[in-house]
Amino acid sequence: MIRPMFGHRAKPKKFNMPLRYYDPEEDEKRRKRIRIKTNTNRHRHRSQNIRVIVYALGLGLVIWVISVL
Repeated sequence: MIRPMFGHRAKPKKFNMPLRYYDPEEDEKRRKRIRIKTNTNRHRHRSQNIRVIVYALGLGLVIWVISVL
């Protein structure tokens, strides 16, 4: 805390980044490991949309019945 008052500044930390080379085979292996199946998500998404529409229609029907009575 006292050092900055006397002109001392913090020095940036040294950083040595290891050299890396592009390896297409390793990249392909990584893609196969991380691959995500999207077919199951689409089916779930569609059923969720239908469920939301059914709930909205049900709520509209309840509000309509209450307003008529």
